[in-house]
Amino acid sequence: MSDRDTRGLNSPLAQELLERARALGPTLKERSAQCEAMSKVPDETIADFQDAGFFKILQSEKYGGYELDPQVYYGVVLEVAKHCMSSAWVLSVIGVHNWQLNLFDPQAAAEVWKDDPSVLISSSYAPVGLVKPVDGGFMLTGRWSFSSGCEHCKWVFLGAVVPVEGQPWDIKNYRTFLVPLDDYKIEKNWDVVGLKGTGSHDIELSDVFVPEHRTHFMLGDTTSDKHSDKRALYRLPFMQVFSRAVCTATLGALESALEDYIQVAQFRIAGGQMMRDHGDSKKVAAQVKANIESMKLIMMNSFDEMLKSAETGIEIDMVERARYRYESSMVADRCIELSSKMLKAAGSGGIRNNSPLLKKHLNMLASQAHVANVSESFELNLGGILFGHEPTELGL
Repeated sequence: MSDRDTRGLNSPLAQELLERARALGPTLKERSAQCEAMSKVPDETIADFQDAGFFKILQSEKYGGYELDPQVYYGVVLEVAKHCMSSAWVLSVIGVHNWQLNLFDPQAAAEVWKDDPSVLISSSYAPVGLVKPVDGGFMLTGRWSFSSGCEHCKWVFLGAVVPVEGQPWDIKNYRTFLVPLDDYKIEKNWDVVGLKGTGSHDIELSDVFVPEHRTHFMLGDTTSDKHSDKRALYRLPFMQVFSRAVCTATLGALESALEDYIQVAQFRIAGGQMMRDHGDSKKVAAQVKANIESMKLIMMNSFDEMLKSAETGIEIDMVERARYRYESSMVADRCIELSSKMLKAAGSGGIRNNSPLLKKHLNMLASQAHVANVSESFELNLGGILFGHEPTELGL
């Protein structure tokens, strides 16, 4: 039996995890209003995710994880997002951190998980921190925004650029800094139009020492030999893995919105006939369904190719790598476009505050704001490479 058979999307464990996600659906839907009102995923939901093993999917086996293919993880996130996009967003982002921690020096994972392998890590990767190199590590100061699910976590990943002689700020010297809860404070200021339940508050700290082993040089990390003895999962480019953590929930929400749209069509009268019999309404449903399945297939196939490359050592052409990244960045844009069509076709009822179509649309809209979902730079990068220019995006 191949590694893919035991760790891929069709493996018995993967299918069991997907079924657990589906079974949680009604409960997540019931809690969604509470999640939004609290600006926080309920503690009970995080406990359910822990019990179901969702945070273990990408976690190292050394700490009780499953080390499954990324497709399994994103499949679970898709199912969760159908019922509560905020919960899916938090699951998706935080769960990817359990993957990234395995890219750090092993001492870092030991500090986080030695007593409790269920401990979670939040993040804010924007390179806004001020760094001062000192003996054995760095002093870190700053304030970072949008740390989703931070109230459920005991550690945080923070982004900053390490100054080097002659280069006080060069993105090529970007690192992720791992900091424990005792060293930072959470500023609760999450007040937004969509994804209200993600609790993506600010993180603030001042002159905190971060030892060298608790930093990760993510750009170009997979070109080193330090992960050569690990499973292919841990030899994937960071940005390719993380980018799907902030678009998959959007796709799951669109799939759920299509179900709502179909339900509206059963009862709404449009232009003197039932909406379900209207040609334009049928076209919208067909377009949304076809696009959903296309986006799913594209993202899953990309990981098939990247895992194959990591396993064989045969490098993927830069054009293809740039294409994978561009395709993931377009997901939120396409979801918003398709959601807008359904919202418009649903008529005046769609703009009521209790409209499930509107609520999901606003959540999808909020996801568009994440820098990894801003497609223009990745579009220019791919186009430039096709014209023979050097890549303008790092970490592909």
